[in-house]
Amino acid sequence: MQLSSKILLGMALGIVVGLTLNVISDGSGSGPLTAWVVEYIFDVVGRIFIASLKLLVVPLVFVSLVCGSAAMGENVKMGRIAFKTLALYLFTTAVAITIALTLANIINPGIGIDTTATATYVAATPPSFKDVLIGIFPTNPIQAMSDGNMLQIIVFAILVGVAITQAGAAGKSTLAGFQTFNEVIMRMVTILMHLAPFGVFCLLAKLFTQEGFTAIFNLALYFMTVTLVLIIHAGAVYTSIFSFFTRLNPLTLIKNMRPAMLFAFSTSSSNATMPITMNVVEKRVGVDNSIASFTVPLGATINMDGTAIMQGVATVFIAQAYGLDLGLSEYLAVIATATLASVGTAGVPGVGLIMLSMVLQQVGLPVEGIGLIIGVDRLLDMMRTVVNVTGDGMVTTVVAKSEGLLNEDIFNEVSDRDEYSSPQHNS
Repeated sequence: MQLSSKILLGMALGIVVGLTLNVISDGSGSGPLTAWVVEYIFDVVGRIFIASLKLLVVPLVFVSLVCGSAAMGENVKMGRIAFKTLALYLFTTAVAITIALTLANIINPGIGIDTTATATYVAATPPSFKDVLIGIFPTNPIQAMSDGNMLQIIVFAILVGVAITQAGAAGKSTLAGFQTFNEVIMRMVTILMHLAPFGVFCLLAKLFTQEGFTAIFNLALYFMTVTLVLIIHAGAVYTSIFSFFTRLNPLTLIKNMRPAMLFAFSTSSSNATMPITMNVVEKRVGVDNSIASFTVPLGATINMDGTAIMQGVATVFIAQAYGLDLGLSEYLAVIATATLASVGTAGVPGVGLIMLSMVLQQVGLPVEGIGLIIGVDRLLDMMRTVVNVTGDGMVTTVVAKSEGLLNEDIFNEVSDRDEYSSPQHNS
């Protein structure tokens, strides 16, 4: 059985076991035996698995990006790649929220919602644009790595890579050391992926034991609207952009991205999935490391199409629930705010709801309305993370193809075999 099939089996078993325990404990997930199993088995194994993924993020991004930027050679080439990547990420985010606003106004998920039972939500204060711009540049790279500040790590890694290319013989020996270390880290990723089915099982078993499907029933129309837009964006927008720019089969891309998508669904975190995403786009999709090492970390940080979709639907939902009308100017403000906020709130925990609070404040909607959707946000977060990661892979492949750094033999063939039994590396 291939690894992706094992992960899929672990997901299915986790959901079944979780729902079974939820039913046994009368929908609360808090019976004595159930609580012990969830707390000391599912939670422990799941949190160790997530911690192991996060352990690899910073060293992988830093070392891989140093190697990639050093391999670029020309600073002009790096600037061109950065422009293409950022433009594609912002464009797809703007399209995502536009589709979300359009379909939400057609479906009207918020009409008839009772706002008296709103849960408490206190919006965190987002950083200003000035602070975001200054904060991209690190004053202490060690602290940036300790804090997991991905934008600062990216900037520092690029500077190190550029310096290596200009350091002559010393630079060549330093680069050789980084390349060796990169091979070791990628091997660690491969080892961890073989343990993934067990971690995925425990994560989903815990989630569905505690959540069940009760929350979905209460907000079914909102849940289905967000889900529909996510499917349309991934299935139509991404495939159209990919086909137009690469002339390759988008279904092959989705098939090759499957392991990363399954990880994203299980972890609900683009950052935690980042080591897997980078491994997948290099070994299954065929993207050269010099491209993947830059586009994937940047995408995991600022590419939030799934989150933008949630914001668009949630904005319409909350406006309808409170009986407030939004005009064209407000909708344009939502599109602009959500698109730019995807960069501005990149390093903030709980980014999805913070971005939503910014959008609601921009158009004068009550921020406490976020409490209406908190009940299903965790389940929707799983699906929108899949969209985010798929978008990272799509943009990475498009940029690699445009630069002549996509191995189409790997792209067309690697999906037919188990890529982790004997790891391969791009030259």
